Amino acid sequence: MEKIVSLCKRRGFVFAGSEIYGGLANSWDYGPLGVELKNSIKKLWWQKFVVERDDMVGMDGAVILNPKVWEASGHTGAGFADLMIECKKCHSRFRADHLGFVDEKGNIVSREDISCPECGKEDWTEPKQFNLMFKTNIGPTEEKTNMAYLRPETAQAMFVNFKNILDTTRKTLPFGMAQIGKAFRNEITPGNFIFRTREFEQMEIEYFIEEPNSDKDWQKHFEYWVKQTKDWMELIGINLKKVDAFEVPDNERAHYSKRTVDFMYEFPFGKKELYGLAYRTDFDLKNHEKFSGQNLKYKDQETGKEFWPHVIEPSFGVERSFLAILCEAYQEDPSATLGASRVYLKLKPYLAPYQAAVFPLLANKPQLVAKAREVYDSLKNRNSSFSIHNSFNVAWDERGNIGKRYYSQDEIGTPYCVTIDFDTLENNTVTVRDRDTAKQVRVLVPELKDFLTKKIYS
Repeated sequence: MEKIVSLCKRRGFVFAGSEIYGGLANSWDYGPLGVELKNSIKKLWWQKFVVERDDMVGMDGAVILNPKVWEASGHTGAGFADLMIECKKCHSRFRADHLGFVDEKGNIVSREDISCPECGKEDWTEPKQFNLMFKTNIGPTEEKTNMAYLRPETAQAMFVNFKNILDTTRKTLPFGMAQIGKAFRNEITPGNFIFRTREFEQMEIEYFIEEPNSDKDWQKHFEYWVKQTKDWMELIGINLKKVDAFEVPDNERAHYSKRTVDFMYEFPFGKKELYGLAYRTDFDLKNHEKFSGQNLKYKDQETGKEFWPHVIEPSFGVERSFLAILCEAYQEDPSATLGASRVYLKLKPYLAPYQAAVFPLLANKPQLVAKAREVYDSLKNRNSSFSIHNSFNVAWDERGNIGKRYYSQDEIGTPYCVTIDFDTLENNTVTVRDRDTAKQVRVLVPELKDFLTKKIYS
C-alpha cells in the first residue's frame, strides 16, 4: 500500500489536502492524473448505467436539502449514528465497534482489556451515539431554526424528486434514477488513504420496481443488480476472485434495508466494502409522503392501482473504485534493464489518464519535433471542429532518453507510446510500444488513430 500511496503523490494522482498548512486529516486533493482517472471512472459508469439503458434517467440534486428530508429519511436519529468511545488519557476517539466494544448482535459490552491504539492506556468513556451528518446554517446567523446539513448520501434527492422525474419523463416501472455527486459524513475514524474519508463522491442508482406480491418479485431484480455490479467490476479491471459478496446480517443493516449485500474487496489493508447493494423496500417514498404531505405514489395506467414503488439501490463509491483500480493495476517488472524494477500501472486503456504518449526521438532535431507535433495534434483532433469526438487524451514528452520516457509513462498507466524517429521521415511510420509487454510495432501514420482506437476500446 505504501508504494501505491507514494506513486500517487510522486506522479500527481493524489495530494494531501491543504498540505502547505500542515494538511487536514484524511483530506485529499486529486492532481492532474488523479482527476483524469476519476473522470474516466465516472464517464464509464454513466455510459454503462445511463446512456446505454432505456430504463434509466439521470439527475443532479442539491448538496444542502431541507432539513425535514433527513428527518423523514431517518438520518437525524440513531439509525445514522455510530457508537463513539473516547480514551480518557489522550482523548482520542474511535468507533466502539472497531475496537470490540460491540458484540455480533450489536449490543454494547464491557471490556477492560482493550488498549488505546494511540497511547496504549485502558481507560475509556462509556460509548455514546454520534451522528455522522455535518451541520451548517443557512443565512447570516447561527440559530437552531436555520440549521441544515451537508447531505450524507445522494439518494434522498432522487426520492424527493420522484414525482418530478415521473411527470417529466413519463417513465413506467421498472425504471431507475442515477446520480453522481459529493456526500459528507463526519466519520469518527477515517483512514486507509482515500478509502474512508469525510468528503467523498458517490455513483448511485435508485431502481424503482412494482410493489412485490412475494419475495421472489423483488429478489429477481436484486439478483439482476448483483450481476450488473460484478459486470462493472470486471469492466474496470477488478479481479472477481478478490471479491466476496457478503450478506449483511439483520442487526448490521441500515434502518431502511430488508436485504443488503456488501461487495468486499481484498485491499492491501484487508477485506473491506467496495460497493453495496440494498433493497430499501418502500421505506423512502412512504416516509417522504408522510412527512411532506405530498402524494408520492405511482399509478399504474392499466389497472389504476396506486402504490409506493419499492427500491433496489446499487451504490458505488468513486474514491473506492479509484483505489481498487490502482491496487489491481500496480505491477513491478523485475526484468527491467535500467537498473531497477519497472513499475507500471496495468490500467484498462480506456481508464488511463492518457491513452497515448507521443515522443520525438530527439528533442534537438527540428524535423522530428515538427513531425511529432503533427502526429500529436492529429491524435488530439486539434485541427478538427469536432475535437470532442474521436480524440484521445495524449501526453507529450521530449525530455531525456527514450527508455526513461517509456518508463515514466508506464508508471502512470499510459497504454501506448508513439515514437517519431528518422524512419518516420523516410516512410511515414511510427513506433508504437505496448505498456504491458514492452513490445514495439511499426504503424503507418494515416492508420495510427484507427490502430490505437481498436487497441484501446477492443
